[in-house]
Amino acid sequence: MEQYKQEFIEFMVESDVLKFGDFTLKSGRKSPFFMNAGGYVTGTQLKRLGEFYARAIHECYGDDFDVLFGPAYKGIPLAVVTAMAYSELYGKEVRYCSDRKEEKDHGADKGSFLGSKLKDGDRVVMIEDVTTSGKSMEETVPKVKGAAEVTIVGLMVSLNRMEVGKGGKKSALDEIKELYGFDANAIVTMAEVVEYLYNRECRGRIVIDDAMKAAIDAYYEQYGA
Repeated sequence: MEQYKQEFIEFMVESDVLKFGDFTLKSGRKSPFFMNAGGYVTGTQLKRLGEFYARAIHECYGDDFDVLFGPAYKGIPLAVVTAMAYSELYGKEVRYCSDRKEEKDHGADKGSFLGSKLKDGDRVVMIEDVTTSGKSMEETVPKVKGAAEVTIVGLMVSLNRMEVGKGGKKSALDEIKELYGFDANAIVTMAEVVEYLYNRECRGRIVIDDAMKAAIDAYYEQYGA
């Protein structure tokens, strides 16, 4: 496993963004782990988060893109910090764009988008925190495609939960690839998280012990893709 992935897994736990216990997800599923990217709140955390996303995007998609698109609301800061990190790490200026939940009908920046306007010929990388069912893409992809003649290069999320999406057979990321025709990747997968953290001390404690590992295994027997 790449060094930056190991560092990212520790970073998620240290930032209290990836938690282990007993959680009810938006989908109604009972899960032994939960990830909330809203937990990144300090300047240092956001700077590091942007760097992790930039590294993963560079590794998966290279430099042949123009715009980072982050769906509102959580995708907005992700697109901003990643665009900053990309400039710093790779010397490439990429623009950021996000959609608005409510269209702005006044001012010089009125319309459905924040940040850079999408232009014909733009190559776009979508950026999100985590995708469980792929529902957000149903709303976002038509908006992006409808704004200009763009190519969506791919999607990057921070964690691939590796569970079945809405279709009940494939993972949400695989469903997105099949439905929309672009790649969908994650900085790390849940399998990598479990492999790295199992019986390893993090923040002075073992977060995935034998009991938690058994709970995660049972969850994936039911919902794993």
